[in-house]
Amino acid sequence: MRWLPWALLHLFVAVLGTWAARRYALRRNLFDQPGERRSHTVATPRGGGIGIVVALLAGSVYWVSHAPDSTGAVAGFAVGLLMVAMIGWVDDHRPLSPWLRLMVHIVASAILGWTVYRATDQWLCGAIAFFASVALINIWNFMDGINGLAASQAALAALGVLLLSAHVDWLALGLLAACLGFLPFNFPKARIFMGDVGSGALGYCIAAMLAHAGGHERGIEWALLALPISAFMVDACMTLGLRMLKRERWWAPHTQHVYQHWVKHGRGHTFVTFAYAVFSLCAAVSAIILRIDGVTGGEAILAVAGWYLSALILWLILRNKFKELN
Repeated sequence: MRWLPWALLHLFVAVLGTWAARRYALRRNLFDQPGERRSHTVATPRGGGIGIVVALLAGSVYWVSHAPDSTGAVAGFAVGLLMVAMIGWVDDHRPLSPWLRLMVHIVASAILGWTVYRATDQWLCGAIAFFASVALINIWNFMDGINGLAASQAALAALGVLLLSAHVDWLALGLLAACLGFLPFNFPKARIFMGDVGSGALGYCIAAMLAHAGGHERGIEWALLALPISAFMVDACMTLGLRMLKRERWWAPHTQHVYQHWVKHGRGHTFVTFAYAVFSLCAAVSAIILRIDGVTGGEAILAVAGWYLSALILWLILRNKFKELN
């Protein structure tokens, strides 16, 4: 039962931290205002994701106190997390250059990549962790636009890793518990938004979690770990790619993701968040079935590629439907 105090620590700190962040945002008049490029209609406090960050940092201290031999790896993870969270926290207070934020993300991801390399002694694992971190930090930031979506998708990604792992994955469990502590403040009605401090930190933590699972759970094929995050990967990457092709300012706020079109055409935040959750649950279950079947190497890659192709087709169908409605 060692996992229970670990989970309760993250849950309790996330609840307390999010509550405190809301009080702080109300006092400092730190609000996200409705606008043409936003999917909400009521001014809402932002910055609540700091509760998740503090929970994960508290978990890092707890882990080191119980396993001193892991200090180096945990410190590398925590330093990168703190960098991503702090640049997001500053950006929540006053707009920063996207290129400055990207530079900080790259440095934090490099620290994570080096940490993974030192832990696994495999440069390829470190390189994958680096690129995954840079990508997922920004994907979670892009996709954090309606109530509950970013936190629920992170929680489901963590749940997927937990179910795939032969043993308790402590990082996945901590992330799941921290997200569950935040979600009541953000879903179904948003009393506070996550803000850049939380969305970027979630992307970083998911990259670290996937690297940890891929490096320590030798029975998990790396490709299967890409399934629980497929909803965000497809929507974010395809939307970003189209904006680049159109030579738009792809880094600027917009409402061109499928989930945003869905809301804009009459579906509520709760419906859309649940729809994405169902898709991600199906992806996680598929990954578990594939692991039970013992797929390895090329078989796993083909199966995952097939899933992503299906997700891409579904994305195109939905996007074309929304274009017809405009």
